[in-house]
Amino acid sequence: MTRDEIMRIVEEENIHYFRLQFVDIFGFMKNVAIPRSQIEKALDGMMMFDGSSIDGFVRINESDMYLKPDYDTFTILPWRNQDGIAAARIICDVAKSDGTPFEGCPRNNLKRVLAEAKELGYTMNVGTEAEFFLFEKDEEGRATTITNDVAGYFSLDPEDTGNDCRREIIETLEEMGFEIEASHHEVAEGQHEINFKYSDALTAADNTITFKWVVKSVAARYGLYATFMPKPIFGINGSGMHTNQSLFNADGTNAFFEEGAPLQLSEVAYQYIAGSLKNARGFAAVTNPLVNSYKRLVPGYEAPVYAAWSASNRSALVRIPASRGLGTRTEIRCPDPSCNPYLALAMMLNSGLDGVKNKLTPPPAVNKDIFKMSPAEMDEVGIQVMPGSLKEAIEELKNNPIAEATLGSHIFSKYIEAKEAEWDRYRTAVTDWELDEYLDIY
Repeated sequence: MTRDEIMRIVEEENIHYFRLQFVDIFGFMKNVAIPRSQIEKALDGMMMFDGSSIDGFVRINESDMYLKPDYDTFTILPWRNQDGIAAARIICDVAKSDGTPFEGCPRNNLKRVLAEAKELGYTMNVGTEAEFFLFEKDEEGRATTITNDVAGYFSLDPEDTGNDCRREIIETLEEMGFEIEASHHEVAEGQHEINFKYSDALTAADNTITFKWVVKSVAARYGLYATFMPKPIFGINGSGMHTNQSLFNADGTNAFFEEGAPLQLSEVAYQYIAGSLKNARGFAAVTNPLVNSYKRLVPGYEAPVYAAWSASNRSALVRIPASRGLGTRTEIRCPDPSCNPYLALAMMLNSGLDGVKNKLTPPPAVNKDIFKMSPAEMDEVGIQVMPGSLKEAIEELKNNPIAEATLGSHIFSKYIEAKEAEWDRYRTAVTDWELDEYLDIY
């Protein structure tokens, strides 16, 4: 899309309001809303904002920053059309006052990592599957953990009372250019999944951020609260963001596919699997960034706890879906939807490429239920246990040789600083569990 095409649409669709969007290092979408009179200035990348007000960006004496729009992300917001007056958005990269890319912008960082992969001859395609819960709100409009249905996996009406909301989410996404492949009720009560077509990694990250925003916006219209918190309710499944990924060669062929090879997987595919497993403990703090993330990564709820791979076993961290040819891919099952997709994709890509560049060999595939294996059996086949807490994951991230190079020094240091502070707040908090467990007996 070009600047002239966007201005034509602005006139034809009577767009009066424009949102300039970007993402901070923790994956939160930020927004500058401007009126119609400022749209051309915005499209020219001349809109300035105070970067010192954004967590993890810059100090107050370095605060002036510019928003540089990516024209291809322009879209009209279907739910904002009122009385013929429309609104639109565009996703921006963050630039410093001298116009150079800001190294603390996650989108800039992913673009840098993708450019490095392209120098090796590869582009990355990604499909994310972000699960979410729909909860009721209380009388004051605040979120509860009361689900709006009692349905289960693939349930139909009338049990799946979130069906109407989910349908409007899908219709809204399709109006915004998403190609929806499937949607269904997930395993837990009140839990849902909507799958959209894979794309190049940068677009996939943009789409994931946009998807979460649309889900929350449409749910609010139904009086519901949509949450991507990994484990909002004890005793039932949490929400994951299984991430399907593949490398493509410069000629458009899938670098993971080889017709006559074992499982029809190429040497590059096996090396990528090996790199993913080698670095899994070291990228967990990015793919699973919350204290709560590690309440999901426990045995018994379908979330992977062990760093292993398989072509069929869903208890493994890395699964190889059955599709072959252009659809050959790995599915990394540990990420959850609270992650910053720009950072998560950068870490997963460079983890896999670590295996490719160093020609690593993965351990044997594990085709039986890992949860039923003894520690000795796991040691025998080289299965590592994923971090059990955010604190453990942070230490693994700090010690991962590829992490700082992948995230860049700015994001790496700011991210760890913030996550260590988050862990300390959790560590020192007195929880309801402690009061229930101890108050009456000590």
